[in-house]
Amino acid sequence: MSIALSLAVGSTITPSSIAADVGWPEKEELKFGFIKLTDMAPLAIAYEKGYFEDEGLYVTLEAQANWKVLLDRVIDGQLDGAHMLAGQPLGATIGFGTKADIITAFSMDLNGNAITVSNDIWKQMKPLVPHENGKPVHPIKADALKPIVEKYQAQGKPFNMGMVFPVSTHNYELRYWLAAGGIHPGYYAPHKGDITGQLQADALLSVTPPPQMPATMEAGTIYGYCVGEPWNQQAVFKGIGVPVVTDYEIWKNNPEKVFGVSKGWADKYPNTHIRVVKAMIRAAMWLDENNNKNRSEAVKILAKSQYVGADYEVIANSMTGTFEYEKGDTRDVPDFNVFFRYNATYPYYSDAIWYLTQMRRWGQISDAKSDDWYKDIAKKVYRPDIYAQAAKALIAEGKAKASEFPEFTNESGFKPAQTHFIDNIVYDGSKPNAYLEQFKIGLKGSQQP
Repeated sequence: MSIALSLAVGSTITPSSIAADVGWPEKEELKFGFIKLTDMAPLAIAYEKGYFEDEGLYVTLEAQANWKVLLDRVIDGQLDGAHMLAGQPLGATIGFGTKADIITAFSMDLNGNAITVSNDIWKQMKPLVPHENGKPVHPIKADALKPIVEKYQAQGKPFNMGMVFPVSTHNYELRYWLAAGGIHPGYYAPHKGDITGQLQADALLSVTPPPQMPATMEAGTIYGYCVGEPWNQQAVFKGIGVPVVTDYEIWKNNPEKVFGVSKGWADKYPNTHIRVVKAMIRAAMWLDENNNKNRSEAVKILAKSQYVGADYEVIANSMTGTFEYEKGDTRDVPDFNVFFRYNATYPYYSDAIWYLTQMRRWGQISDAKSDDWYKDIAKKVYRPDIYAQAAKALIAEGKAKASEFPEFTNESGFKPAQTHFIDNIVYDGSKPNAYLEQFKIGLKGSQQP
């Protein structure tokens, strides 16, 4: 059962609070969906701090049962927009799963996920992990998991792991980490009618909703999972598992969630859309302001039952700049959750292309595609033009500084080649096929599973 939040009765909007350069919102009453994860924070903060109200928007926030329900409700118009997995607008646009035109003009955060294994699996992994001063050396690679997976295979037992959705960052990060350690995470083959993602797999990955991850692992159904917070820290607090690697260690400052709307909705309500993005940019700025000084207040807000609904201590463990691996092994990770710095909110084409390369690598895209195809899909789905309008309005209003954003006149939408991956493979978003050729495990060229 979802819980809704509505704008306080009696709130008023005056003409002076509406920036003339954007224009009045065509639709003022809006309902946005989210999943109970800490990275929904920009929505909660934009609501709680009155940033939506400042834009003349009467917003309701509503928790959704799972990612599929959330996407379906955006497509059919029950939701005006939603906190989405970055792969969802791309997957919908290319027709993997439900076919629909979904766009994003706002990236919600960087990092924020981790891979957790059960206590039993960690007990077997730990002797294979290098140690310094009695503590495991991070990042922990899947090389330490490979002998355990092979032992299960030799015994004829499947090695099951959980991720949150087929086009989720979590699926691609878990696959990336496993493959970098020589463990095949399996292929999808939609051209053969097989969308299990388990063809030729050493480790079998399946979908589990985020809040159910710890209990599913505790029950022994899965031996590990990749999920966002607070569900890795929850395993530590419950004493049932150990997070072994964060996505920051798999790909430093990787994009995570986006705010998605249907293209039809965006075309019908352009001013409303820009105003939503304005409010969420301000929320992201607040979350990262002055070296995260507002994070404790943010955690109190997120701990409310209508948002994430986990204990303050569990959410604070990662949101305030630390991360606990083994019980008692808490380390500083100031960028575990990033909401604004490093241009986190900007919808880069190169981010979109990375997701598309992973869809191709694991067979969700069945056939070879040209580099131009990847770029065309990225530009169809990711909309930095809308983002720029919102940012420029905030700058004109004195609510943000131009120095806090990319140089819009010179911005190509492509980040420089990125080097901070756990396997040291370099990612250049302008050359997707050359990128795919570098991997030992995964489809490339015209290969099919």
